[in-house]
Amino acid sequence: MATAQLTASSISSRNLPSFEGFRPSALQFHSIRNIRFGNLTQRSFPSLVVKAVTVVAPKHTSVKPLGDRVLVKIKDAEEKTEGGIILPTTAQSKPQGGEVVAVGEGKSVGKSKVDICVKTGAQVVYSKYAGTEVEFNGSKHLILKDDDIIGILETDEVKDLKPLNDRVLIKVAEAEKTTAGGLLLTEATKEKPSIGTVIAVGPGPLDEEGNRKPLSITPGNTVLYSKYAGNDFKGKDGSDYIALRASDVMAVLS
Repeated sequence: MATAQLTASSISSRNLPSFEGFRPSALQFHSIRNIRFGNLTQRSFPSLVVKAVTVVAPKHTSVKPLGDRVLVKIKDAEEKTEGGIILPTTAQSKPQGGEVVAVGEGKSVGKSKVDICVKTGAQVVYSKYAGTEVEFNGSKHLILKDDDIIGILETDEVKDLKPLNDRVLIKVAEAEKTTAGGLLLTEATKEKPSIGTVIAVGPGPLDEEGNRKPLSITPGNTVLYSKYAGNDFKGKDGSDYIALRASDVMAVLS
């Protein structure tokens, strides 16, 4: 029967090899048999700690989205205004755009296979609170469904946005600055308008067979839309824009 005997002189922290790059963790023995410690007791080793090492898992260097999901590299938030004023972290707006770096294989609608509506390398704008944020290779990314992508924007002008699916881009009408009696309104009392002019429309939603169904709204229409729907944007010309689903447009005004 094999036995093992330990003495105080045979165990020393100076004799233990060091393992750089490893993370120590407690070593647990579930079954130890036929090991004899002689007359040594636990009190003989007041400072003895037995540890094992485990390999630290490497960080992920790539992410492959599945189905109708898209991986977008998020743009950095603006740290300065156009006039060069540095913005504090609390005043920096959350970015809503980025570059598509990977796409899934698409989705099935009825008997048809529908590809992702954007390609790798496209500059896109997405819904503000959509997706799941992940970080790898030192950059922040977002995994979201392609239906959460509002449109493609290759320039810095919001009016150049190309809506996707059933999205509509509207230039918001200016709020009234005076009342019917001629009193000036402050910014706090100006009612948010829900009327605007359609600038661009998407190709339409998918029907049950996977075909695009064109929208009944066309560029140039003046429309009334739901007051709190969509995503708001500020154009470089100071105008307000909103991108929303066609179902949020309630009427076409003549």
